[in-house]
This record gives sequence, structure tokens and C-alpha cells, in this order.
Amino acid sequence: MISWLLIISLLCLKVRSGNGQEKGVSHCGPQNVTLSSSDQKLLLTWEDEPSCSALKDVVVYELLVLIADKQEHHDNVVVTHDQTGSTHSWNWTSYLPLECATHSVWLRSRYNNQTSPWVKEKALPENQRSKRFEVYPRDGAFEAGSTATFCCILPAGESFHKMYLSGYNGVNMRSTRISNQTYALTLNLNEASNVCIDVKCKTNRTTYGACAFVGYPPGDKDLQCETQDLKSVECRWTVGRNTQFWSRTKYQLQGSPCPDGSKGRCSLKMPVKAGETNWTLTASNRLGTVELHDRADLTKRVRMFAPEEVTASTINSRNVSLKWRWTVDEYKHLNLTCEVQGVHGETSSTSKTSGVGLNAAVLTDLMPNWTYEVTVRCRTETWRWGDWSRGLDFHTKGDVPDALDVWMQMKENQVVVVWKMPLTNQSHGEITDYEVTWANTTTRVPPSEHSLTLRLDTSEEHNVTVTAWNINGSSSPSTVTTPNISPDGTRVNSSWITGSNGSFMLSWPVSPASSCGYIIDWCPTLDCQTVDWIKVPANSTNVTIFSKSFRDGLRYSLSIYACTEGAPVLLERREGYVREIRIEEKLFKSLEVKQQEMDAEVSWEKIPVRQQPAFIRGFTLYYWNKDNTVFNVSTDDPEATSLTARNLEITSYTFMVAARTALGECGNSSIIVTLNSLTDDLFKSIFIALGLVLGLLTLTTVLCYRNWACIKHKVYPPIPKPVLMDNWLTSAVHLDLRREADVSVIPELHPKPGVSGNDYVSEAGMPFSFIQTPKGYYNKPLKKNTPPLLILPYTDVPSPSGPPSSPLRGVFPNPSYDPIPGDHWFRPELLEGTPAIQTSDGYHPQNQAETLIPTVDVPHGPDSPMSCESAYILLPQLPST
Repeated sequence: MISWLLIISLLCLKVRSGNGQEKGVSHCGPQNVTLSSSDQKLLLTWEDEPSCSALKDVVVYELLVLIADKQEHHDNVVVTHDQTGSTHSWNWTSYLPLECATHSVWLRSRYNNQTSPWVKEKALPENQRSKRFEVYPRDGAFEAGSTATFCCILPAGESFHKMYLSGYNGVNMRSTRISNQTYALTLNLNEASNVCIDVKCKTNRTTYGACAFVGYPPGDKDLQCETQDLKSVECRWTVGRNTQFWSRTKYQLQGSPCPDGSKGRCSLKMPVKAGETNWTLTASNRLGTVELHDRADLTKRVRMFAPEEVTASTINSRNVSLKWRWTVDEYKHLNLTCEVQGVHGETSSTSKTSGVGLNAAVLTDLMPNWTYEVTVRCRTETWRWGDWSRGLDFHTKGDVPDALDVWMQMKENQVVVVWKMPLTNQSHGEITDYEVTWANTTTRVPPSEHSLTLRLDTSEEHNVTVTAWNINGSSSPSTVTTPNISPDGTRVNSSWITGSNGSFMLSWPVSPASSCGYIIDWCPTLDCQTVDWIKVPANSTNVTIFSKSFRDGLRYSLSIYACTEGAPVLLERREGYVREIRIEEKLFKSLEVKQQEMDAEVSWEKIPVRQQPAFIRGFTLYYWNKDNTVFNVSTDDPEATSLTARNLEITSYTFMVAARTALGECGNSSIIVTLNSLTDDLFKSIFIALGLVLGLLTLTTVLCYRNWACIKHKVYPPIPKPVLMDNWLTSAVHLDLRREADVSVIPELHPKPGVSGNDYVSEAGMPFSFIQTPKGYYNKPLKKNTPPLLILPYTDVPSPSGPPSSPLRGVFPNPSYDPIPGDHWFRPELLEGTPAIQTSDGYHPQNQAETLIPTVDVPHGPDSPMSCESAYILLPQLPST
């Protein structure tokens, strides 16, 4: 009996346990499960069964997402003990529109390897799904750069052809089949579009379509709120990039709409109280929402309105007093800082003043005799400046001019003192004149002049002072000391400098001579009429020089001086161009080629600086013949005026000379020359010499012909008739004229170099000196113990008709004289015992005892160069026996 009771009890317990909990199945599970959807997002909510509250450990809820009865996603949600009894939620976004396929979510709990039964929920039940056959999603919004999937649901009887986007280039496009009548297109939307994109689905019968928008979610940031009148709030922020949506982004400040939110500002009417407040701005569109926050006490963020009714109460030469009023009464209780600014052109002056409820200020450091426009703005201690007030115009009173900027220019024995014309902000009134003082001299210079030339002793230093005058008085004196430029003064070399961007960049080493900085002056190298200059502080050794007068291609000379307490000291000189210009063609003038054997020297005139718009750094000579093989020779000497081409051929050459500059070779000039052979040169030299000789002979002939009378008189002067000496026939003379060949020839008498006009030369080269005496002519010198000469005159010159009548025939009757008929000449011979005289080839005396008989060559006609009315023969006087 007891055993049966035990068996029954066990059976009852078994039945109870089977009715209560199966093995591995938990009684704790979800309840009140709901699934909602929006677009492609699924939201699942549920609660815990009451039995879950008795559990001590965490409960895990397991979720499965099935699309068209295929598992697509798996997820777990952990619920802790303190979360038990509350409502739980889970969301998930599908890649596929919910209309394209059935979406279901399965949910169960797991606790200590025990699970609850699955709870199944569908996103869109069959009775809620659209029965239309078309493309989904319709009017969908997608973020640029995201991946989107579109589906096409086909009616029965139609077959799928393709899906594509119209007017949009998506990437990684692919089509898939979801079911028999549903197809999907997946692609990457790589860029935003401000218009709707058509998604097309083409079947064998028709084409279906839908519209899609691609853009960006809001990107606004940096919210900042403030107040102006302490009765409203104004917030500003940075608007993000264009979302490219046709619908605008919606903005709300503290939950109130902001109509001007797209402009990055929003105002809200509400009284501002002291203390920090959290200000929230919301920006949203179809792709997302952005919330911006700013926490601040707006009583410390007051951006003030502009002051009203600004007036000038007192105006002086260098300062002005201003007043204004506030339109907001609350400003009178704020601690303010106000800024007053006076502006004229490029100059300005600013003054700041602080105080509670500030409504007045003084603007200082103004320019005398200057028109200003003044404005005022204010701010609280820690916030931004308020708005500027309207401008107020006023004109300051005049004052004495500022000190002049004075310099000097040395020109030989003159000193030109120059000064810069004061600008309007330096003259402080119209300049009436300038006063220049040196030594004990003072000169007034009219306001139109800005230099004065002084004749000073340049071997000494001189102090020159210049002041400017206007109706208010004179400026402070400016003094320049002229340097000593004596011949033994120090000279500096000039170097080249290259300009850049229309200016010169200069640098130099520190000079120990400098005590007050440096002065750099410059002017055109070839026309340094007016010098310009700048002054550099002592702590600087470089400067960039700009000038409106600089011209490209014009060479400038620049000098660097050290400023001292006395005269400036010249440190360096430079020459350069702000910008070099390419030299034009045909630069070389008077291009010539001189042949030297087989070399050719090409020369040109030295190129003046005025024709050099760039530095010439050398020259290159190119030459070629008919073979067009180009050779060249060059030099780096910028002063060169010739180049030589060597080892040339006898042919025609083209020579071209080019100047080398920083811009390349330019100024090309050409000449074509045909070279001559050496024989041609020799013939040419001979012909030239012959021409010169012929010309000289012709000239000589012409001159002699035109002056023959004078030449005849000089060369052949008239010979006076001989006078017989007393007792000259004391001895007998024997003349033998039998042989014509033995007749002595009387020589022509021609003056020789080194012989005076009254001296004559014998055929042997011995001079005769004739001395006029009362008794006649004698040969000089007469040797000692020489017999006296016998002079035999004759009156007729022989003619072809016959011999003339000779006086000798009547004077010397001599039986030995036998004249030969037809002879025109005679030969006297000495008697026996007399010395022999040889006269056929010249006069050759044998000893001192020999006596000279000159022979005269008588011409054969009356037109001979020498025509004598009488002739004479010198015969020796024989000694008496």
C-alpha cells in the first residue's frame, strides 16, 4: 500500500514538473512585444515576464532578422538585474525597403543555457503591404557616399530586363534577384545632387520608376549667443556645407522656429537675467539632426549699439575732445571701454578710454592742419566690440613744419644741398620759403625750389643748415656736413648689382664709422641731375629700395654712406638695373673686318653705356662660310672692341658679333667678307705702291713744268762772260784738235747736296769754287806753285751746219793745229814737257803740279737745258822756258 502511494506521488510530481517547465526552457521571457517601422528602420520594444524578476543574473535577449524567410541579421541585448521589469527596445535599419520583401524579427531570452520560446513579429503584414507593382523606395533620401538598394516588384506575366539610374553616374552597380517577381539594384551614391534622380526598372512590357535624393545631413557648428539691448537674445553659428536637398534644413532655438536659420543667426525676444543659461539650437533634415549648445551669462555678453550724436567740443592742432550719447539706458550702468579713431587717407590715430557709462573721450597725436573723419565704438570688459558710430569730420589747427630731410650732392667744385619737399602731413600749413645757412651766409629759397648750389672749398668740411617756414613759424634746423673731397681722399670701386621686382636689394657690412645709421642715394648713371636718398637706422645693414621713378633698362648708380657726427663717409658704390632689357639687334656700329694673313680681326666701336639696357658681360664672334659650319670665339671682357677668327680659308665668310648679357646673347650684328689670298695682297700692295709713285711723279712733273723758269734759274744760273787775265799768253800753247774722239766734253754743272749754290762739282766729284775777281774767275782752291789758268772764250755754240768761228783760231796761230772739217769740238793738247791731263772720263789730278782743265758738255741744240752765249776752257799757263 505504501509503495503504491509512493509511486503515485512520484507520478504526480513528474506530471507537475512536465506541466511546469521543460528541460532547457526558461520561464523568463519577453512579453508585450511590438515591432514598428519607419522608412527602412525597424524598432522592436518588449517587456520582461514577471518571473524574470526572481532571477539574480543577467538575461540575454537574442534577436534574428529574416528577410523573405532568409536570416539577414543576428543580435543580442543584455538586460541586467536592475533593468528587469522595464521596457526594452532595439532598432535596426534594413538595406532593403520594407515594401520589397517580408521583414520579420524573432525574439527569445536566454538564461543559464535555458531559452524561452521564439516570439515572431512581422514589420509589414500582408494586409498592410502595397499591392502596387513599382520601384521602391519612393522619394527616398540618401547621404552622398552611402550605399543604396532599390527594388522593383513586377506583376505576374512580366519579365525583368534591367534597372538603372537616369542622369547619374553611380559606382559599383549590381542587380540581384530577391524572389520570382522582385529584383534589387545596389550601388554607391558617390556624389550629391540638387535634383531628383530617376531610378528606372525596365521589363519586357513597360518601365517603372521612382525618385531619389542624394545630399548631406546638417553640418552646423559653433553656436554663440549674446544680447544688445538686454531684452532679447541673438545667437549666431557657422552654417555647414550645402545639404543639396530641395527642402531646407529646419532650425529651432530653445524650441522656437528660426526663420533666418540658413543665414546662421536667430533672435529670440525674452528678458536677459543674470546667471548662466543653456542655449540650444537644433538643425535637422531628412538625413539627420544636429544639436548645438552654448552656456553663458548674457549680462556679460553685451554687444553694444553704436554711439549716437558724436560731436567735437574742442579742436586743437594735435588733439580733439569728443562727446556722444547712448540709446539704451542700461549702458549707463556697464563698465565700458571705448575706442576713438581718426582717419585721413592712409594715416590714422586711435585712442582708448575706460569708465562706467562712458560717453566722452579725447583723441590725441593728430596731425596739425589735417582733416580727419572720427568714429567711436565701445564694448563691455570681456566681450566683442560694438558697432562703429557715424563718422564726424573736423580739421585740426596748423603748426610749424617738421624738420626737413636734407642731403647733399658733390659736383666738382660745387656742393648741391638738396632736401625733400615736405608732405602735407609734414608741412602743417603752406610752406612760404626755405632758409639755407652756411658759414656766415643765409639765403632764402622759394617754396618751389628744393635745392641750392653752393660754391665751396671742397677740400674742407662745411656745415649747411636748412629750415622750412610757414605762417606758424620755422621748422627745427636740419644740418648736413659736406665731406672733404681733396685729391688724396679715399676712393671706392664700383660693383654691379641686379634689381628684383622693380627694386634694388642692398646689403653691406657694419661700418665702425657709423654713429647715426646709413644713407643710400641713387640717380641715373648718365644723367645724375637729381639725386634721391633714404636713411637707414644704425641697427640695419640691408634695405630694399623702391621708387616710382625707376625705369627698366636704365642704369642707376647707388652710393652707401655711413652717417657720422660730421661729414658722411662713402662706403660702397653700386651700379645696376631694376630690370635688364634685352638689347636690340644691330648694336655694333662701324663693324669692320681686317685680314691678317689667314686670320680675320673683326672690330667695332666701343658700345656706350647709353646703348646698354643690360650689363654686357662679354662678346661672342660667330663665323661661317658656304658650308654653314658655325665656329665661334668669345671674350669675357665687357670693354673689348675686337675678336679674331683664325685659320680661315680663302672664301666668303659671314661674321656675326653678339653681346652676352644675363638675358642671353643679343644685339647681333653681321657682316659678309670675302677673304683674299696672300698673292692678291702682294699684287695689291705693288699696285698701290706703283700708283703712289706714278702719282708722285705726275705731281712732280706738273710742278716742274709750271715752275720751270724758277728751277732753271736755280739749277743753271747765268754764267758771266770770262775775263782774260793779264799776261796769260806768256807761254806758247799747242792745241791739237785733229781727232774728234779726243775732244774733251764740257760737263753740265749741277748742284750736289752739301754744296753751296756758288760751288760746282767736277766729273770726279771734286768741287770747284769760283771766286769773282776784278780780273776774272779762278778755280778755287789753287794749289801752291800752280801755274795760272788760261781762259779762252768762245762766242758761238756749234750747230749742225758747221763748226763755229772760234776766236782761238785767230788768237793762237799754231802750225800744229789742224782743224778737221765738220768737227764741232776741239781738244787742246799740251806741248812736250808739260804735265798730261786726262779728261775723257773725268778730272784726275796726278799731283800738286798738275793744272786742272774742266770740260764742258755742250748740248747739240738750241733747246738744251743749258744755253750759253759764251763758253770757256781752262788751259794751264805753261811755265816760261
